Amino acid sequence: MRIAVTGSTGLIGSALVRSLLADDHEVVRLVRQRSRTGVQPDGTVGVGWNPARLEIDAAGLAGVEAVVHLAGAGVGDRRWTEAYKQEIRDSRVLGTETLAGALAELKEPPKVLVSGSAVGYYGQTGDQVIDERAPAGDDFLARTCVEWEAATAPAEAAGIRTAHVRTGLVLAPGGGAGGRMLPLFRLGLGGRLGDGHQYWSLISLDDEVAALRYLIDTPGLSGAFNLTGPEPVPNGVMTELLGRALGRPTVLPVPQFALKAVLGEMAVEVTGSHRVVPERLLAAGFRFRHPTAEAVVRAAVA
Repeated sequence: MRIAVTGSTGLIGSALVRSLLADDHEVVRLVRQRSRTGVQPDGTVGVGWNPARLEIDAAGLAGVEAVVHLAGAGVGDRRWTEAYKQEIRDSRVLGTETLAGALAELKEPPKVLVSGSAVGYYGQTGDQVIDERAPAGDDFLARTCVEWEAATAPAEAAGIRTAHVRTGLVLAPGGGAGGRMLPLFRLGLGGRLGDGHQYWSLISLDDEVAALRYLIDTPGLSGAFNLTGPEPVPNGVMTELLGRALGRPTVLPVPQFALKAVLGEMAVEVTGSHRVVPERLLAAGFRFRHPTAEAVVRAAVA
C-alpha cells in the first residue's frame, strides 16, 4: 500500500514509518525541506509542502491509498507565549486544511485519512471517566482540537473515510514527555507533579503505532477514537511505577507554584486531569499489547 505520512520525523511518525517499511509498504513523507524531496536513502519518497502558506505538491500524492496526518508544533516544546499558542493552533489547523483540500481534489482520493488530535479535546475533566461521547472542553487546547478536527471537512465531503485520533500521553524514551521525564527519573530526580492526583492517560509507543495501523486497515472505522491505554492513572501512581521500574527514589515532588513559574499557562495541562479511555477502539476489536499503566511504564524503560 502507498501511504503518506506527515510529521514523519516526530516520535510517533518515525516509529510509524519504521513499522510500515518493515511490512513493505511504500511510504510518502510530506516534508518542508527541499533537500528531503524525492527518493530518500531509506526508500521513502519526500513530497514538498508548506502548510503555513497553504502549499502542497498534490501531484506527489497521486496513487496514495491512505494518509496519516501527525504534523504540528510541539505543545510542550516552548513556554506558551501568545505567539507560540498561535503557532500551535495554526500548525494544526492550516496544515490539516491544506492536506484535506489537496486530497479532496485528487482524481483518485485515498480511501482513508487518519488525522491527529489529542485528549486535550475534552478540556480538564477531573476524575470523571471520559470516552468519545464526551463534549469538547473550552480551554485553549480544547478549542484548538475542535478546529483541528473540523479542518478535515473537505476530505470527508469527498468521501474519504476519516478517523480523528485523540492521543494521550505516549510514554517512550525517544521523545515526547517520556523523553524528557525518563532521564530525570533515572538520576533519582523524578517526583510527582503538583499534588499528583491528576489523571494521565498513558499509551505505549507500540500500541500507538498499532492503533494507527488498525484504523488504516479496518474498513468502516471513522470519527473520533481515543488513543490511550485502557488504564489511566493519577500522576502520583505513575511516578511510583516509574521509580519502581527504574529502581530509583521518587521523593522530589514539584509543587504547582514552581510549575507555574517555569511553564506559565502550560502548567495547567501538566497538573490538569484527563481520565480518558479508548472505548471505541476496544469496541472495534483492537487489543492492546500494553493494557495496564505498569505495562506501559515497563515498555518505556525496557
